[in-house]
Amino acid sequence: MIAVIETGGKQYKVTEGDVIYVEKIAGAVAGENYTFDRVLALIDGENSKFGAPTVEGATVVAKVIKTGRSRKIRVFKYNSKKNYRRRQGHRQPFTRLQVEAING
Repeated sequence: MIAVIETGGKQYKVTEGDVIYVEKIAGAVAGENYTFDRVLALIDGENSKFGAPTVEGATVVAKVIKTGRSRKIRVFKYNSKKNYRRRQGHRQPFTRLQVEAING
């Protein structure tokens, strides 16, 4: 079974056992389960359900593996011939999840 979930303003296509990286989920603790109730679609061969906007009663349960911050990227802005240079670093926070069950 395949589910399409929404979290952090993005959509993810998941199956049971998948490991995904999503935007940081506030309050997520490693080792605990997290339930997604914004399931946009459930696809299982002929028995497919599509929500408008979500599928009623469908949930996806995932185990929180860890939270952290990704590698640093450099943001560099400049204007040529104007002596304008700005360097900034950014590390995006994430939550790593393993999908345990798709209910619906």
